[in-house]
Amino acid sequence: MYPKRSILCIDLKSFFASVECVEKGLDPFNYPLVVANAKQGNGAITLAVTPYLKKMGVKSRGRIYEIDPHIKYYIANPRMNLYIEYSKKIISIYLDFVSEEDLLVYSVDECFLDITNYLKMYQKTDIELAKEILNTIYQKTKLTATCGIGDNMLLAKVAMDIEAKHNKNNIAKWTYDDVQNKLWTISPLSNMWGIGKRMENNLNKMGIYSVGDLAKYDENKLKDKFGIMGIELWNHANGIDLSKISDHKKLAKTESFSHSQVLFKDYNENNIKIIISEMVDVVTSKMRKHNKLTKCIGFGIGYSKEIDNGFYHTLKLDNPTDNTEEILKYCLLIFDKFYENLPIRKVTICCGNLQNKQDVQLTLFTNDKKIDNINDTVDNIKNKFGKNSLLKASNLLDDSTAIERNKKTGGHDA
Repeated sequence: MYPKRSILCIDLKSFFASVECVEKGLDPFNYPLVVANAKQGNGAITLAVTPYLKKMGVKSRGRIYEIDPHIKYYIANPRMNLYIEYSKKIISIYLDFVSEEDLLVYSVDECFLDITNYLKMYQKTDIELAKEILNTIYQKTKLTATCGIGDNMLLAKVAMDIEAKHNKNNIAKWTYDDVQNKLWTISPLSNMWGIGKRMENNLNKMGIYSVGDLAKYDENKLKDKFGIMGIELWNHANGIDLSKISDHKKLAKTESFSHSQVLFKDYNENNIKIIISEMVDVVTSKMRKHNKLTKCIGFGIGYSKEIDNGFYHTLKLDNPTDNTEEILKYCLLIFDKFYENLPIRKVTICCGNLQNKQDVQLTLFTNDKKIDNINDTVDNIKNKFGKNSLLKASNLLDDSTAIERNKKTGGHDA
């Protein structure tokens, strides 16, 4: 049997819009407010809408022009500094209940708490403690939160996403016993945590339309198609998540090679892969220069300033590598899994858990000598004649930043 913990996943309901209502003395459950940059007109992204508007079918993260013209609403310009201050207040509330090591700040409005070791101390059940935390948040900030409780982080998150927001007390609990009758019924797949629209499309092409379909699919075929992430998809579909809160925090401060780029304009799924590919080239070239291989890839996307959000996830590899194509493949899989179809302004790539290349024992079936020779030849040419001496065709496209970036860095690695 898999280990059972008591994990809470707490989300602040319609956070940006609710904060605006609280500041104005309004009830977000009875007031039609949209948070968006009014200067951008009808094309502005609805960063948040009140629960009142959600009941009328208005979606957050859509566009103003998508709102039914018959619905009356008011627009509030986003105030990110204000939302961050509220977020800090709520994090301090969490820290009144658990220690910092048992808290994961997942986003500005969402956190995980591991309360396993606190239930005896508080002499409460997990549901009772969750109620107390939600009540404290409301008493101190007037904000409503929802909470999922699970045997692991995955079940807590999905319980919150799928069920808690529909319950009167805003709390839902899912255990391993609920996997088949609750988790497996989730469809479309993009309703499941960790499956974005692009990954959903890939899985649909394989005849997989529900989480139950995914759970029953051949695990080995998923691994062949998606690598390590295929195993993770299968595990999650079966309610299996062995990770701890500490595993989801940033790569440990050990030796690593990373590259982060703030973009000069908004990018999307159609042109961001040029940037990701160029950045992977930079990181893998550095690794080869220092004779290092990575066993842990971190990849993150930051959305435009007005949204002030994004994601960062790590992926542990079975075998260490410095292979550009392999690392690019995993970065793109993480992108496909978590991208929310929002304007992109930052990309971060990190390769950690490094090992010396000469210390790694190759498997019987591994033959990367030809690839190594090609990579070494390319690296040698760029080191001798400058990074712009050898370019890919994609580097000449308008959306590429490689040539200008290489000029700014002097054309040579430090």
